[in-house]
Amino acid sequence: MTKKTSILIGFILLKFLMQYILYNPIYDLQRDEYLHLDQANHLAWGFQSLPPVTSWIAFIIKILGNGVFWIKFFPALFGALTIWLAWKTIEELKGNLYALILGATCLLLSALVRLNFLFQPNSLDILCWTAFYFVLIKYINSQNVKWLYAGSLVFALGFLNKYNIAFLLIGLFPAVLLTYHRKVFAKKEFYFALALGMLLILPNLIWQYQNEFPVFHHLKELAAKQLVNVSRIDFLKEQSYFFIGALPAILASLYAFLFYAPYKKFRLFFWSLIFTLAAFTWFKAKSYYAVGLYPIYISFGVVFLGNVLSAGRARFLKPVLLAIPIVLYILLFDKVFSIKSPDYILQRESAYRDLGLLLWEDGKNHALPQDFADMLGWQELAEKVDDAHNELPNKQHTLILCDNYGQAGAINYYSKNKKISALSFNADYINWFTFETDIYNLIRVKEYNDADEELIRTTPYFLTGSKADSVENPLAREYRTTIFVFSNPKTDITKRVKAEIENEKSFRE
Repeated sequence: MTKKTSILIGFILLKFLMQYILYNPIYDLQRDEYLHLDQANHLAWGFQSLPPVTSWIAFIIKILGNGVFWIKFFPALFGALTIWLAWKTIEELKGNLYALILGATCLLLSALVRLNFLFQPNSLDILCWTAFYFVLIKYINSQNVKWLYAGSLVFALGFLNKYNIAFLLIGLFPAVLLTYHRKVFAKKEFYFALALGMLLILPNLIWQYQNEFPVFHHLKELAAKQLVNVSRIDFLKEQSYFFIGALPAILASLYAFLFYAPYKKFRLFFWSLIFTLAAFTWFKAKSYYAVGLYPIYISFGVVFLGNVLSAGRARFLKPVLLAIPIVLYILLFDKVFSIKSPDYILQRESAYRDLGLLLWEDGKNHALPQDFADMLGWQELAEKVDDAHNELPNKQHTLILCDNYGQAGAINYYSKNKKISALSFNADYINWFTFETDIYNLIRVKEYNDADEELIRTTPYFLTGSKADSVENPLAREYRTTIFVFSNPKTDITKRVKAEIENEKSFRE
């Protein structure tokens, strides 16, 4: 085993170790993770907000027992593979050992620590962006058309994981047109590769067509409820946060594309960054959508720095550049990169607020970072729903209807009664209703802001109705989410629920 290989294995093992050290058992899983895990029970070629790959991974996790270890394993794996691909990119660019170590350090001690903690499509999305750019570099260096086909495979995987990768092509296409690489459009293999990619993503496109393109409803809802609070200036400002320790390398890569002779053939990467960030900014994207851009630019930057600093008076900068990501990571670890307990955060609220970490997607500051608040109260909710369900007559005729996908997914994940299947009109759950028996009991899980009216609204349809319990953790995003129980219907509740489902689907269309 070579020295380089030993060092690379060390970085990868350290990456896995860091991801598991980050896990704090005081927290539950995060809201989105429950939805993704539930998708394993309803495999399809698409979902309301996502393509199918996440559900395939969730199915593997289900086979492995649905434990936290495996839920955290796959995003950690994708993060480790991102480091490995960046390492291979540096080698492809003829980087020296210093460049390899600096690049791996910059990626290891970055926002990837937090992103690779959650079972969401983001980790694989970043890996696919990195892999596509790596393939592009291989094609530019070799002009071997096999890399065009490899690029189509990588893009198809990325597309079937998260539609966000479309922004990669949006930024890359005009960049190619601006450089001599536009000659690729004259190659027949380019169009064969394009056809291969289209063939691979076709099942998802057909699913979108058959289901009235729910992705557009999701994007519309996202724009109305979340992106409306996104500032374009903040988006650009926050780009520097994700790889703050790697800023010298990123800036060095931009300089090198323009003025470093060996990088002249890679100049399209300069324009691609400009066009891609411009597209994200125009659409008011969330700042982390663009994270997939940077591993490859860090790779370019560290190779350039490793070459120009290898001799002369500037050699003293080499340990300085290596120390920057390490020192910044240590300084920011407690507040930015770690999952600290709620008590710890509350005691340092002003520091978290000053860093913008308490700002939620609603544009307001809260007691905890949004992801942290989204990891509290779920087991409590599931246990209390279980308790309410155990008190009911005719349990097998019970519908558990929730306001949002987090509630439904958490109940299905944590419930000790595996016959329970919570549902919602929200997200993908609206497509998962089955009516094998008529509804006799209704357990209604309501968000607090609409809970007061539930008894008034629903009791007339049942002989009995009452409030059973609520989420009592004041730091949970679901704080005061209320559980209502209704039994013995006066009317055909099954028919009424079916009508509500059709109304919601018609609204989405």
